[in-house]
Amino acid sequence: MPETLLSGEYRTEHDLIGDREIPAEAYWGVHTLRAKENFDITGTTLSGNPHLIRALARVKQAAARANHELGLLDAQRAAAIDSACERIAAGELHDQFIIDPIQGGAGTSTNMNANEVIANLALEILGHAKGEYQRLHPNDHVNLSQSTNDAYPTAVNIATHFATQPLLAAIEVLQDSCNAKAAEFRTVVKMGRTQLQDAVPMTVGQEFRGWAVTLGEDRARLEESLSLVTEINLGATAIGTGLNAPAGYAEAACRHLRELTGLPLTTSPDLIEATSDVGAFVHLSGVLKRVALKISKICNDLRLLSSGPRAGLNDLQLPAVQSGSSIMPGKVNPVIPEVVSQIAYQVVGHDLTVTMAAEGGQLQLNAFEPVIAHSIGLSLKHLANGCLTLARKCIDGITVDEQSLRREVENSIGLVTALNPRLGYAASTSVALEALHTGRGVAELVLERGLLSAEDLNELLSPERLANLTD
Repeated sequence: MPETLLSGEYRTEHDLIGDREIPAEAYWGVHTLRAKENFDITGTTLSGNPHLIRALARVKQAAARANHELGLLDAQRAAAIDSACERIAAGELHDQFIIDPIQGGAGTSTNMNANEVIANLALEILGHAKGEYQRLHPNDHVNLSQSTNDAYPTAVNIATHFATQPLLAAIEVLQDSCNAKAAEFRTVVKMGRTQLQDAVPMTVGQEFRGWAVTLGEDRARLEESLSLVTEINLGATAIGTGLNAPAGYAEAACRHLRELTGLPLTTSPDLIEATSDVGAFVHLSGVLKRVALKISKICNDLRLLSSGPRAGLNDLQLPAVQSGSSIMPGKVNPVIPEVVSQIAYQVVGHDLTVTMAAEGGQLQLNAFEPVIAHSIGLSLKHLANGCLTLARKCIDGITVDEQSLRREVENSIGLVTALNPRLGYAASTSVALEALHTGRGVAELVLERGLLSAEDLNELLSPERLANLTD
């Protein structure tokens, strides 16, 4: 027996397998109980995904309105179901969604958990006791004109759209942090590097600007991918033929669902294809992988650029957020970039899960949509948290030693590339070789040889020219 809601009083519910006792105060029923017992996988429950619970409530609410509009559901039951769904969408009874998000049955357990909770709450609204299903039934009334195979995927689409919004906002926060550092360090000259070797000068601001731009691109791609999940298959019922749904139901249900969610939802033009296909989630998961990899690349750069402080690059100083070692006093590690990269690796793993689950779908239904929804949900949540953590606990607190960076530029062999147009290739090569073998700086040798005046050299080595600053 589930551990929640045990008062010592029970009601008896029946399904095709037999009778079971249900805690009297529980809003879930026998189908939910069996799913709770069968699927003990992740250690979490549907209650941890409020977006999905709200989406399920909205789907059932839209269905009730459509069924009443078409004369299939009487006004009293329709109003009770509508009211119950509204309360659940507002946050009530989420603790009654007690089953594991990863489950067999293509989401049937999730759908029945919703049907039972809504039915029992609606019964209370009508003044009846929980479990009096002869008055309002989870299947006959809450699930009217539906199947798990259209109600659950539609709810997953809506939940995914809503769950993506925090990530879009978090990416924007991270992008803004990078842009702020780009402005702060606009004229701070440093050495750019290719293949981990000195290349040519740039500014710290340009490096941060590049990160901001790539984050903006990823945010745009993520927004584009959401257009694919606004196409729904509600009205398809079991396999897309619309069996047991009346004429006009799909259109009416979609119209009500648009009004309830505020999303630009449309009914798929081919419900059989839509019921078996999960391509929108494969695409979205791929975009999330792209976002994760780009952010992890930024984190890799941050770790390299902050390496040291004495024996590394030390271009950037990350804020110290905790002690770095239990044995090395004074050591501070780049723990924030490290944790965000680990999130990225997890997202890549989730993408592979989505890929395999999509490929494993057979014939008219993909039975593995629960793990697709769970994996994408975790990726969205963890990436959003990672972006905010990276912005607030790392990027916002980064500092630089401008004079040290300048000395490195002036001492770098790569600086000679900036002087090549004035000195010529042969003279520049000679200066570079001497600098390399003697350890002396390029600027020092150029002045010593009288190749340029101090005034000309300062002009050539100005941040504006070295980094080609135009704004």
